[in-house]
Amino acid sequence: MAGPEPGGGRAFLVVMDSVGCGGAPDAATFGDEGANTLAHIAAACAAGAADQGRAGPLRLPVLDGLGLGSAVRLASGDAVPGLDAVPQGRWGAATEVSRGKDTPSGHWELAGVPVPWDWTFFPDTVPAFPQTLADEVCRLAGSDGILGNCHASGVPVIERFGAEHIRTGRPICYTSADSVFQIAAHEDSFGLDRLLTLCRDLAPTLHAMKVGRVIARPFAGTPGAFSRTSHRRDFAIAPPAPTLLDWAQGAGRATHAVGKIGDIFSMQGVGTLHKGVSDAALCDHLIRLADVAEPGSLTFANLVEFDSLYGHRRDVAGYARALEWFDDRAGVFLSRLRPGDLAIFTADHGNDPTWRGSDHTRERVPVLAAGAGSGPIGLVAFTDVAASIAAHLGIPAPGPGRSFLP
Repeated sequence: MAGPEPGGGRAFLVVMDSVGCGGAPDAATFGDEGANTLAHIAAACAAGAADQGRAGPLRLPVLDGLGLGSAVRLASGDAVPGLDAVPQGRWGAATEVSRGKDTPSGHWELAGVPVPWDWTFFPDTVPAFPQTLADEVCRLAGSDGILGNCHASGVPVIERFGAEHIRTGRPICYTSADSVFQIAAHEDSFGLDRLLTLCRDLAPTLHAMKVGRVIARPFAGTPGAFSRTSHRRDFAIAPPAPTLLDWAQGAGRATHAVGKIGDIFSMQGVGTLHKGVSDAALCDHLIRLADVAEPGSLTFANLVEFDSLYGHRRDVAGYARALEWFDDRAGVFLSRLRPGDLAIFTADHGNDPTWRGSDHTRERVPVLAAGAGSGPIGLVAFTDVAASIAAHLGIPAPGPGRSFLP
């Protein structure tokens, strides 16, 4: 690709949710020393331990061609079997400074704004929530109680409490190791609009407590055959300062948010939102935007299924399949870019599917750039990603980062 055309080069920031590469200097503080999402998946594939629905070493020719394997080795020093291409893109790894390993922290910092506070996390006890909070949920929901009130995963908690929820009308409230308050409710018996209104009205109370997100988790079906629907909605606390999206919009540039970016940033700086029921649908949006996005525009995408379907569920083979599938789609996307465009692939945290528990893991993340020449950028800051995109677009960058573009 040629260099950017004045006022015309576009920027695409693609976050592969949870695709970390180990080596975070403060990993031990989080209990994650030694975690490495990509290296451990690659090792399992090479050992024949991830052959369900795929076989052999991990194959990511497009991303590895940009420098993925080199980025993992730089970040952690760990071997990455199968990822040994000579990089043709600009590559490095980024280190986070925000005191969390969650979605908002990672995305905000990639967009130029580190989180200046400590998040509130609920204890892994039963009950998990203070009585005053449970009472507020009941008041807003018009119910005589809540179900769950614990740490849980989404599918098991629905299977456990779904029938009682339908019988009593009590919302299912649960949390995780993240700073979240999640409410599951049946779309028919409780009502989707009622659930969304409940979460929207409850969000200010949680945000004042520095809880990052209130998440509506609607489901459908009958006991023994419940399934979550595609109508999930996140009510996230607003970023504490203008982000890359605001910088671009303030400079008169079109902004596109793909996936849950709109939720993560509370729609601040978002011009057009592109949602989908799966990463396949989101990749279709991304490829289409490579064809039609305006000159000088910013597209910010999140692909969540690496994290939600495979990382938290500790499914190594599924994670490997998802990476190989996306590598193919990334090739199609890159083939549609125009001279002067910049595309950066990165991640927001890790979620090593070989690690203990089911939580995110504190890791560095790869930074791979297409459209900016080739060569190493070294170890950079998350905020340097925002500064580099701003430099490419020719817009002011008031954040703390520094551009790594040549």
